[in-house]
Amino acid sequence: MEDQTIEKIKMALEEIRPFLISDGGDIELVEVKDGKVWVRLIGACSNCSINLSTLKLGVEATVKKYVPEIKEVVSV
Repeated sequence: MEDQTIEKIKMALEEIRPFLISDGGDIELVEVKDGKVWVRLIGACSNCSINLSTLKLGVEATVKKYVPEIKEVVSV
């Protein structure tokens, strides 16, 4: 993926990061390939019981707002 797309994804993650940090967690970009974004939830977010909701409703929605061509955000 082109650098501009990666930068937009990073901006999206920066938008959601304060919410994750306030809950004792954070997020890390791992890879972007074939319309998918792989991220790692860390800290309290890595084993939270609602991390799938956080991933899909928060992170994926925010990333798609910045980069509509992204099909999915996946946690590793």
